[in-house]
Amino acid sequence: MRILTVLLATLLLAACGSDDSDVADSASGSTAISSTSDHVTLGVNSFLWHATLDTLSFMPLQSADPFGGVIITDWYSAPATPNERMRVTIYILDRRLRADGIKIAVFRQTHADPGGWVDAQVNPDTANKLEDAILTRARELRLASGGSSGS
Repeated sequence: MRILTVLLATLLLAACGSDDSDVADSASGSTAISSTSDHVTLGVNSFLWHATLDTLSFMPLQSADPFGGVIITDWYSAPATPNERMRVTIYILDRRLRADGIKIAVFRQTHADPGGWVDAQVNPDTANKLEDAILTRARELRLASGGSSGS
């Protein structure tokens, strides 16, 4: 019985082998994942996707969907402000590297002793600064990959 299980696992792993058929379009940043029958293109710009993950790497991720282009972080409290926490949801809306190809929603809560966590006002500049940091990082990734400098 063990031999059959090992044999089956070996066959499954062999079927999962990579044939280096992933194709990256460095001009647009979209990535196509191919199989023997067809190509499936990710719905988002890979430079924006990776730049977002790089920029938010200090926050724990709750969910990341590369096909739908949605990244949701879990609540994060900075060590300097333990009574305050924030959460970020990022929507990557385009396959091209464009400034309007990303939308960011920031949520903030403060800790109130008797009531637990309470929603609080978010500085409007927070989302803009995150967006600028992500777009800057995406352009750096694009230049490093040999893509053109325009967006």
